[in-house]
Amino acid sequence: MFRIDRRLIQNFDWLTLSIVILISVIGILTIFSATRQPGAAEAVQASFYVKQIAWLAISILALILFVGFDYIWLGRIAIPLYITGLILLFIVLIAGRTGMGAQRWINLGPLSFQPSEFFKLIFIIMLANYYSLAKESLGVRGLLRVFFYIVFIPFVLLFKQPDLGTAIVVLLIFISVSLVKGLQKKVIAMIVVIGIISLPFLGNIMWTGLKDYQKNRLIAFIDPEVDPSGIGYHINQSKIAIGSGEFLGKGYLEGTQGPFRFLPEKHTDFVFAVFAEEWGFVGSVFLLSLYLLLIMRGLDTASKAKDDFGRLLALGITFMFCIYFFVNVGMTLGIMPVVGIPLPFMSYGGTALLSNYISLGILINIRTRRFSLFY
Repeated sequence: MFRIDRRLIQNFDWLTLSIVILISVIGILTIFSATRQPGAAEAVQASFYVKQIAWLAISILALILFVGFDYIWLGRIAIPLYITGLILLFIVLIAGRTGMGAQRWINLGPLSFQPSEFFKLIFIIMLANYYSLAKESLGVRGLLRVFFYIVFIPFVLLFKQPDLGTAIVVLLIFISVSLVKGLQKKVIAMIVVIGIISLPFLGNIMWTGLKDYQKNRLIAFIDPEVDPSGIGYHINQSKIAIGSGEFLGKGYLEGTQGPFRFLPEKHTDFVFAVFAEEWGFVGSVFLLSLYLLLIMRGLDTASKAKDDFGRLLALGITFMFCIYFFVNVGMTLGIMPVVGIPLPFMSYGGTALLSNYISLGILINIRTRRFSLFY
């Protein structure tokens, strides 16, 4: 019979959960504001934010479930999880649903989900488990073995969907966790030298493999004014929305860029721009402070983990949140290319919200079980 241990409640990380729920509520309010249609019926306005509320309820239940068991079991099933994740990525390429130029979704009757969102977490579990079993710092062979066994295949599959944002996140997580695990100095020097020499060749290969809309996004990042009504439109409108918020913002439901459809993807990739327009610099600083506190809390959890697997797993999850946060906000400010990365816990999207809450549940799990008394 399932029984809740009182020590789980006593050691539960309520602060981290409170931070994320607050961000999620802010996200729901911003999604409502961004997708409302002035003068339209309430039923028309309700669609997106009501769905996000439903997904939030499901995500919180999933978080509770993933806090309820000892995270060390994730290491024991890391390989089956990883193989399942790869199979789902293969299925997406063969029979996935296409939308907005990318084939990323699998349909399950009336519902659809994006396997790449869950694969990020599976990848972190697999990487943390592998590195926790390696007792020494990584040499050239060890690093190459990890890259070709764990990183290369999913990176190619994600790139082919194409889901460039997730592919880049997977690669950055690999680099970050590898550095934390420990690389020999000669390996770091070799990577830097090879990277500098091969950058032009790899850049040409990557550029050839990109879709036209992805190339346009990169061109717009370098020079948004090259076609301000076309490829540079997203970035320019995002800057206008953020700048028009000024110091205190226009006020909730007083923004114009989202509801009047000047800003594309206003409830997903560019939700921060809508928030900044309505709440201004002060509100933006408050929101950014919440994310900074979440990241610091994740790093603190990693430092207090009871074993190497928990430490690397917590760091991988924290790095994932950190990468998504900085890339998304950078996109809206025009200092990062638009690569379709949502803002964690705030952007609209059921699969992303669920996978992020599951990741958070594991992070809280690690902190809750940092004492050996749970054995």
